Parts: sequence; C-alpha cells; structure tokens
Amino acid sequence: MIDKQSPMPIYFQLERSLRSQIENNTLKPGDLLPSEREYAEQLDISRMTVRQAITNLVNEGLLTRQKGRGTFVAEQKLEQKLSGLTSFTEDMKVRGMNPANTLLSFELVPAETKVAERLHLKQHTPVYEIKRIRLADDVPMALETVYISANLVKGLTEAITASSLYRYIEEDLGLQIGHAVQSMEAAIVNEQERAHLLVQKGAPVLLIERNTFLKDGTPLEYVKSSYRADRYKFTIDINR
Repeated sequence: MIDKQSPMPIYFQLERSLRSQIENNTLKPGDLLPSEREYAEQLDISRMTVRQAITNLVNEGLLTRQKGRGTFVAEQKLEQKLSGLTSFTEDMKVRGMNPANTLLSFELVPAETKVAERLHLKQHTPVYEIKRIRLADDVPMALETVYISANLVKGLTEAITASSLYRYIEEDLGLQIGHAVQSMEAAIVNEQERAHLLVQKGAPVLLIERNTFLKDGTPLEYVKSSYRADRYKFTIDINR
C-alpha cells in the first residue's frame, strides 16, 4: 500500500489506495474505516499523514466523518444530467431503483404572489399545493413542494400524487409537457428539511426551483425542492 522510497507523497499513496478500494467495492458504503491511529501504526506513518489523506477523501465526498463514531465510506451519490426534462420517478426507474413518495400535505389553496407570478395566474386563483418527500429505495432524497393550477390540471387527487404527476398529466389529461427553467443553489439544511431528510444539523442541501411549461407555453407547475447534497449531484454536458 505504501512505498516510502517512492517520490510520490505518502498521504497521496494512502489516498489513492483508499479510493481504489472504494471504487472496486472492497470498501462498501457504510463501512467503518480503521482509526487514524490504527492506520498510522499499521503502515508505520504519522497520524498527520493519515489525517491528510482521509480529509481529502472526505472533501471529495467518498468518506464521511460522524462525530463520536468514526469515519465511514459514504453512500454513492445519484447523478442526474441537467439536460432533458424527466420526472423523479422516471429518473429512479432508469437507475433500477424503486421510487416512492411520502405525502406530507395535499391542499387546494389560493395562490400567493410568487406562486401566482410563476404560474401566470391572478392572485388567489386556486392551486394545488403538494408537499412530499421523494424516496429512492426507501431512502429520502428530496423534500418537495409543488404548485399546480387547479383550473389547468383537473381531477388531481392524493392517490395520483403517490405515483407520477407527469404520467397523469400527459397520459390521462393529454397535456404535452414542453420545457422547464430551473435554478439551483447550495444551502445549509434547515430544521424542517433535517427532520424529513434524516440528515445531521449543518448538512448541505441543493435548493432547486423549477418552472415547467406545456408545449404551448402555458405554465404547468412551480416546484421548490431541497435535495440531499450527500446523496445527489447534477451534471451537465457543455460544448464549446
């Protein structure tokens, strides 16, 4: 694992070895690593050297530290491309995972100013407000609030929200979804998000706002989501 005669820094050799063990699944998500002291004694290197290697992998998201418990192999992040408009349910099924929702609330409410603006409605027009936790293989991934005009999407029920809204909208109502405009920013989890996403205080989240439109330009939905940054990442292909 370590070659002290190599010109390559020792911390980098250890870091590369641990990364290789994670990638080839010798070290699996959730595995507890030996302590810094144990690594130092086993490899006859300093604890500071071990700490540097571990810290680099923590910063990379491959390892995670839990206070009072130790350092663990992190769960693999789900990767979603930002090109193409698909639903959470569709994304999870493509990955061979089981998508599910925990419905927190389903209400018909008057559109407040921001919601009305996003959906091009008059204030106080009735909209569905749907709050739910999105899960993949029973693990909470995101806390989501959806606003949809009740005059546009008719017949919406709690039972329908348990599966795919997009499928109901396109297959049952015959509406054609066209495109979306989405923004994203990083934040620290708040108390409500922490309770539903089962993350520690101070954990990072990805805040996403999306406006989805039908092919004729009619606003379909306004969505606010908080994704677990330890389980989800977004990628985009950029051409010169």
